[in-house]
This record gives sequence, C-alpha cells and structure tokens, in this order.
Amino acid sequence: MQQDIRILKPTALWKNFFSLTQVPRPSKNEERVRQFLIDFGKKLGLETLTDEVGNVIIRKPATKGMENRKGIILQGHMDMVPQKNSNNPHDFNHDPIEAWVDGEWVRARGTTLGADNGIGVAAAMAILESTDIPHGLIEVLITTDEETGMTGAQNLKPGLLHGDILLNLDSEDEGELYVGCAGGVDGTFLFPYSKETLTSGMKAFKLSVTGLRGGHSGLDINLGRGNANKILFRFLKHAQNHHQLRLACVEGGSLRNAIPREAFANVVIPETETEKFLHCLDQYTEIIKNELESAEPNLSFTCENAPMPSHLIGQDTQWRLINAIYGCPNGVMRMSNTFSGVVETSTNLANVKMNDNEVSVLCLLRSLVDSAKEDLSEMMASVFELAKANIDFSGSYPGWKPNPDSTILQLAKNIYKDKFGKEPEVKVIHAGLECGILGAAYPHWDMISFGPTIRNPHSPDEKVNIPSVKRFWEFLLEILKTAPLK
Repeated sequence: MQQDIRILKPTALWKNFFSLTQVPRPSKNEERVRQFLIDFGKKLGLETLTDEVGNVIIRKPATKGMENRKGIILQGHMDMVPQKNSNNPHDFNHDPIEAWVDGEWVRARGTTLGADNGIGVAAAMAILESTDIPHGLIEVLITTDEETGMTGAQNLKPGLLHGDILLNLDSEDEGELYVGCAGGVDGTFLFPYSKETLTSGMKAFKLSVTGLRGGHSGLDINLGRGNANKILFRFLKHAQNHHQLRLACVEGGSLRNAIPREAFANVVIPETETEKFLHCLDQYTEIIKNELESAEPNLSFTCENAPMPSHLIGQDTQWRLINAIYGCPNGVMRMSNTFSGVVETSTNLANVKMNDNEVSVLCLLRSLVDSAKEDLSEMMASVFELAKANIDFSGSYPGWKPNPDSTILQLAKNIYKDKFGKEPEVKVIHAGLECGILGAAYPHWDMISFGPTIRNPHSPDEKVNIPSVKRFWEFLLEILKTAPLK
C-alpha cells in the first residue's frame, strides 16, 4: 500500500507540500497556484497582497513577546520545472503531481516532483498557519516565474517588504548555508531557413537520443552528464560530411535551466548510403556510450524508418546550424579560484527547436563573476556570428556577492552546531538563487539560503530526502525563535 506523504513528519510541512502537488504550477502558468496562495493567506486572516507581476506577499504579526525581534522574510518561488519523459502522458497544466514514498525519499511518478521549491513554500505556509511557533514579524515572499526568467524577483519593487533578514528556502543540500550565487543570462540564436524539396532516391529516418539523466544546469553541470543536443549534432556533423545527410526537422531539450535529456531529428540520406550510414551510427553509439559509460548508463541512440518529409531545411542553413551547434561551448568553462570545488562559469546548450520559418537555439550562461559572464557571451556570439545567426542576449541577472560579516550567517552557524553537533558548510552555489536580484532592490537585507536535500532537480528523477526535511524544519524554527533584536 502506498504511503501518504501527508503523514510524514513534520506533518504541518508535508500536508502543505501535498496541497501544492495538487495544484498545477509550471513556470509561466502560475495563475492557479497564485490564487491558491492568496486564498490560503486570506483564509488565515493575514494581510495578503500581490504585486504587479504576480508575486504573493503574506504578512504575519510577531507572536507575543517577540515584537522586539527583527522582521524576517521567508522567501521561495511558486513555480516548478515541468519535466517528464517523452512517453509520459502527464499534462503539467492540468494534472496533479503523483508523489510517493521510496524509503527515505519522496519521488514523483515519471515527472519532476516540485520539491524545488515546493518544500520551502510549504514550510513558509506551515509557519503562517501555526499557533505555537514563536517568531517576530514574518513576511512570506513567494515569487513568480523563478525557473524560466526570475521574473518575479527582477520586478519586485522596493518598499513592499519591511523586514531586515531574508531567509531564502531554495537550496538543495541540508547542512549547507549558501551566501553567494551565480548570475546568468539567456542566449538565443535564430536561424531563418528556406525550404527545399526532396530529390528522388532518398530514404528517411528518425534519430533519437534518449535515456540521459539531465538535471539542473547549474548544480549538476560539473557532473559530466551528457547533453542530448551535443550528442545528436556531433553525429549530424559527421553524417553530413560523409553520408550526404539532409536535415528535415530537429528538436532537443526543453527548458533553459535543465540539461537536455532527449533530442530528435528527422533526416534523409541517399538510399545508396543506407548501409554505411547505419554502420556509422552503430559505431558512433558505441563511442558515445563508452565516453559516458559511468555518467549515462541508460543512454540510447536509435534510428528508425520514418515517413518521407514534405521538405528539407535549406542546405546552407543546415550547414551553418550543424557547425554552430557542434562548435558551441557547453558545460563547465572555468572553476573558481576563490571557492574550492565550485564552478565559476558554465553554459548549457539547453534547447533546439524549429517552426515553419526558423530554428532557434537557447543557451543559459552562468558565472559568479559578471565580467566572465560577459566574456562568455562574447565567445558564444562569435561562434554564432560566424554562422550568420540572429543573436539576442536577454534576462541578465546579477550574482550574489558573499558578505563575510553577515549577522544572520553567524547566528545560523551557531544554531546549527548547537542543534546538530557539527558545523554547517558555508558555500557559494553555481545556480541562480534570487538573492542577488532581491538584494539589489533591498540592499540592507542580511541574507542566507538553505533547504532540505533534493537530488536531480529539474528532471523526472527529482527526489527529496525525508530526514533532511525534518532537520531543515527544526533549523528554520530555531532561527525564528532566536532572531536578532531590533
């Protein structure tokens, strides 16, 4: 019998997380979860408001005797990454997430779980509805569209919030306190194309790269996992040069902040090249499997017969597209000299898709150093300029510079050591926490980020560790109880 996650401890948190799993909340489609959160705050009789871009703010007065404490903002985001395998019928705009208990972990059935950042939001909800948790003034800030552009954080107006300390509840390793994060920028490269008709004597195939692990394009970028787009286009480059391959359509990856797990292409080749082409594909598949043996044990690269397409991408565009994507930088570009073991600069070739007029390529560039992010942007632009693509960089956001003199950091370190008998690790994360953006609007805020242990976020293998959620909850309550005086 399947265990109901609502009976897990702490019950106050898990029951709210279950409620969130029942409300569709993919990025860019947060209307229902936003209304759910508004109704939640108003039902409790708490001051609840939304701003111009759809962020939700719920304010709860200090409990008796705690009025002299500094106000604390509990911050998370309402949206989740909608990732599933291509054969899964789940509809993120309508279907609830099916969460289940697997030993010490909670998972979802074939989709992302939404523990990122549902656990953090559920913790804030539990505190808002509590009657026995001591705390000073609490403001819960739940931002919109964090995963695909940090739209909510980017547009938060100064003056809406009154607290002095921000606790971002969106980190993914319990026992670690984050005090800095990478900034990022989206790179979009467009290839308009003309259509060409097919010649006779051609044979059509569908190429499929599947079975990759994917993952978070910041947190997992240093794990050596395969990028489905790079794998596919590496083969397309060879087949174009040696087997007269022509490209009809291509699609790979889905979201800017997820390492692409799958990529597909419909191609044609001369019938006379069929045997050589298939032999080449078998050889290439063995090479890739050997290169990625430990990182991607379930990698599959298949070829099947396909209907003859109505047209092909123009040959000149095809040549420029394949060469640009094959040559495009991807993965870790540089490790940090300041923070041992931390990625400084990286890029994720996230998405390749096409419509009737153009093929678009989307990359997410990250760096702890703003000048390095700009340098990487210029490097990427150089590749795509040579390929005569239309280039656009957008959605740039700053990193979060560590503050070694942070009062809330020192308090949190002391609390964690006293409560759990060991020092927490203080880290900088190679991901786009909202703290850097929020701190620009509220420069006086003292900020840290922490959370439970979540593995494989942004992929259908996402899972959250149950014991770590309990420790995360107890740690959060102790911070609220001992918040600094005004």
